[in-house]
Amino acid sequence: MTADTVTDVFEEHRPVLTGVAYRMLGRVADAEDVVQEAWLRWSAETRDDVREPRAYLCRITTRLAIDRLRHVQARREAYVGPWLPEPVVTDFGAAVPDTAERAMLADSVSLAVLVVLESLSPLERAVFVLREAFGFPYAEIAATLDRSESAVRQLAGRARRHVEEGRPRFDVDPAERRDVTERFLAAASGGDLDALLLLLAPDVRLVGDSGGKAKAPLRVMQSADKVGRFLFAVAKQPIVQSEFRFLELNGGPALLILSGGVPDAVFQLDVVDGLVQCVYIVRNPDKIAALAP
Repeated sequence: MTADTVTDVFEEHRPVLTGVAYRMLGRVADAEDVVQEAWLRWSAETRDDVREPRAYLCRITTRLAIDRLRHVQARREAYVGPWLPEPVVTDFGAAVPDTAERAMLADSVSLAVLVVLESLSPLERAVFVLREAFGFPYAEIAATLDRSESAVRQLAGRARRHVEEGRPRFDVDPAERRDVTERFLAAASGGDLDALLLLLAPDVRLVGDSGGKAKAPLRVMQSADKVGRFLFAVAKQPIVQSEFRFLELNGGPALLILSGGVPDAVFQLDVVDGLVQCVYIVRNPDKIAALAP
């Protein structure tokens, strides 16, 4: 390959590599570091025997992501309060025209799934991401992880069961989720506690991520009454030059709150049967700064 061809091939597959790394690590900076390291290895190695660049590059990226994940897990143990993945804008555009494929990619990057993936082992997480999000054959995953195909199938089964147990069990229409999000905002900002409580499931959870750098609950809150009253109190607090924007983050509608043009918080809801099952709030400025308009 010429130098230009080497670069072109890598850039062609960069979106997939970034997608794998982000789903493995849940943080954009970590994913970008892994992809950059994959590029350095790709550009420095002899590639004459590489027949499938996509598989080869995904193999490098996955192995690097597994190593990085083992290091960052120790860092997250010292994290102040609950840890949530860094929200990312998801716009698959014309690159993913198939509705079923778009739905699969959106689901695999949702906060609900990424939070569950945090409880998997690095190998289980890698198998789940490669198989469920990107449809890699078991034989190819086995080669990537240097494991037997039967062992990979067992890892995939365990990971899939764990994820299914931990995420919402019903498909949610995106339009319904957007409608509930809008009504949620209207009730909270309008000071209508009764309307807000009607939108919350009895066992609704609220998970706030600030990393100790902003105000947010340091423990997961649960129950409609506790969550509703907390959100009602938060909505009463004035925000300097506040602005609200709807974005598609992690495959679903989310609310971005700006203060003086600077991202202040991201709200995203898990909705099942028209009721909010979980409220995610990300206020760590390191995680939301990239969402600035």
